[in-house]
Amino acid sequence: MRTQVAIVGAGPAGLVLSHLLARAGIDSLVLESRSREYVEKRVRAGVLEQGTVDLLTQTGVGERLRQEGLIHHGIELRFEGRPYRIDLTELTGGRSITVYGQQEVVKDLIRARLDAGGQIRFEAEALGFAELDSDRPRVRYLQAGQEQELTCDWVAGCDGFWGASRQAIPDGALRFYEKEYPFAWLGILAAVAPSSDELIYTYHERGFALHSLRSPEISRMYLQCRPDEPLDEWPDERIWHELRTRFATDDGFVLEDGPILEKSVTSMRSFVVEPMQYGRLFLAGDAAHIVPPTGA
Repeated sequence: MRTQVAIVGAGPAGLVLSHLLARAGIDSLVLESRSREYVEKRVRAGVLEQGTVDLLTQTGVGERLRQEGLIHHGIELRFEGRPYRIDLTELTGGRSITVYGQQEVVKDLIRARLDAGGQIRFEAEALGFAELDSDRPRVRYLQAGQEQELTCDWVAGCDGFWGASRQAIPDGALRFYEKEYPFAWLGILAAVAPSSDELIYTYHERGFALHSLRSPEISRMYLQCRPDEPLDEWPDERIWHELRTRFATDDGFVLEDGPILEKSVTSMRSFVVEPMQYGRLFLAGDAAHIVPPTGA
């Protein structure tokens, strides 16, 4: 099997690349180790910057984003119980942020690629790479129990921090810059309407807290904690008590609570690799660089 560009990973980076290549008349084939159902339900970041919204809209995959995305023109910072609103739109000449889950972006891109006849192989795990320094690199992958090979002109490794693409580059060919931070975020998804129309970033003596949202019915919140924080030490009641404590204001802000659908601890890491290329293999997305999820 042959294509011009083999893309490993059907996350936002790989799918956007496939979409842009198709618009330029360049063939690609996307290999994704997980099922379509899995990647379309995988909850990750939920805030899109203006440039991302503009790109998706201008390239024809922004219709649902424009209809369902929640546009925010500012954020709120809280210090010692006092709120301070930052008007982002005024300070940036009219730009804004949009709350629209990464899984929704992935759904839109997958639908657009498949509707246009694009090739995405789900449950196709990349096993190895060959001749990356030649003009005919190859990707071996496993699908439905059968090992197959894809020949291409270029390879794009968009399979995340733990993916196979970067691991295929020989030792010594890359330089790594990484910082592990001495704190983490305990994040929850809760079935409760957001208590604020905009994101709230709170500084508190007990640690940072963030109030965000995923929809008018789903709230996303975070508490600063230790990187090794055991989740079983955080029952729902303790989480809500700590959130109320950190979000409290002098004017009596009320944090609404509800059933917690999901909770996890996210470590904070900054990482970048240089160069983001080896031969005909290019790294993109989390395979090449990671910043802490402070946009939430």
